[in-house]
Amino acid sequence: MPRAYPSRPVVGVGAVVWKNDRVLLARRGHPPKQGSWTLPGGAQDVGETVAETAVREIREETGLEIDIVDVVAVVDLIERDADGKVAYHYTVIDVLAEWRAGEAVAADDAEAVAWVHPDDLDSYHLSGDARRVIGMAQRRRLAVVGEGDLPE
Repeated sequence: MPRAYPSRPVVGVGAVVWKNDRVLLARRGHPPKQGSWTLPGGAQDVGETVAETAVREIREETGLEIDIVDVVAVVDLIERDADGKVAYHYTVIDVLAEWRAGEAVAADDAEAVAWVHPDDLDSYHLSGDARRVIGMAQRRRLAVVGEGDLPE
């Protein structure tokens, strides 16, 4: 199925990956929103679970190994062209994940990657949805792991 002007939504999986007190961001290498900073992730393949998709996409885009903690949000990303026709439609399931191993490098669909402290997110001009999901993941992480048990 084509991604541009699809006949139905594409299921995507994004990951809010934490390493100590920093979250992983990726700069998109392809449309839609090429060149913008966002959460890394990609399309789910047939026969693949959400967790398997997140692990595969993060490995492909960044070279990192992660552990999935929980699902934190579902976001509808719908982009229309000048005539109002749906150019892109993604239903993105965002998961909370912890870094397990590896050095982050830009690969596959990512132009660049960065570990960013939540206080510094403004300089990356994230969409409102990405900022909201990062905030939700941060709160969920504290609830699941507990503040005293977070790595420094």
